[in-house]
Amino acid sequence: MKRKTITPAARLLCVLALAMSMTTAAFAADPPEPAQPSPCYPTAVTRSEDGGEIRKMYDLGPEDDPAGIPRSDFEQEGYHYALTDLLKQELPANESRQHTETVSVPSQSKDMGAVLALLPQTKEFITEDGLAGTLALKLDTVNVEVAGYGSSTKTLTASRTYPGLADQDTQYIPKSITDNGHSLTLQTVNWQTEGDGHFTAVASYSGSATSSYVKGYTVTADYAGTVSRINLNKIRYVAIFEGTALEPAPTEEPGDTPSPDMNDPADPTAPVDPTDQDAPTGDKNNVLPVVAVVAVVLLGGGAFYFIKRRR
Repeated sequence: MKRKTITPAARLLCVLALAMSMTTAAFAADPPEPAQPSPCYPTAVTRSEDGGEIRKMYDLGPEDDPAGIPRSDFEQEGYHYALTDLLKQELPANESRQHTETVSVPSQSKDMGAVLALLPQTKEFITEDGLAGTLALKLDTVNVEVAGYGSSTKTLTASRTYPGLADQDTQYIPKSITDNGHSLTLQTVNWQTEGDGHFTAVASYSGSATSSYVKGYTVTADYAGTVSRINLNKIRYVAIFEGTALEPAPTEEPGDTPSPDMNDPADPTAPVDPTDQDAPTGDKNNVLPVVAVVAVVLLGGGAFYFIKRRR
């Protein structure tokens, strides 16, 4: 069998192909990204009355990573909030405290018997931060207030008899009367003839009366007692954010917009010279080792080919 001889040129091509495959592998190999922690969500959020501080409480278990607690700035209700402190609190195994809850219920009556029927003696409550307990009604805090007033209008009627009139003339009939404090006006007159030739007038009057009434009542009362919970090795983190009031954006008058400076590198609207942009540092660091490998391979292949030709 005739043995095939590999020429130096073929060997050089093989070396170049190997170098190109190494270059491709060097570009394709990217370092793995670090795993991101799972996001944490607050169990309670409190805000000061002046809006200057917000506290977010996170109750985490042993398996939870506090790195997932958000720390970024945010804007809310006209304030810019920035994290100033992150407190760590070891929660006791059993947490309890006194708690008072105010309830409000509607009522159609202000009678205390009917009001107490609307208020149970005890109530189960759960606070915003997860503590639960049975609270008892405090009778000395029960208060009944009028919820609102309404008005109604009704029609009033009355009649008057005027006997012994010489003729059927309405000038003898009063055009208005007062009945139970209400003013009524004349509507109709019926005439009756008497035996002696005189007449009796039966006058009908009508009017309206408006009265107000209570539409309902609002009952408020306090319930007080102890609330508690079992924390099961929970750790509480309190993220404190301080707020700064946002200033309103200034309004620009027409014609006041400055023209972009073509030579100012800080101006985002100025044209960018492509020759002034530097290559990313990460790309430079990746390319230099690859170029060195290729150069070494090429030099080695050239030296091998040169020695082979000399022989």
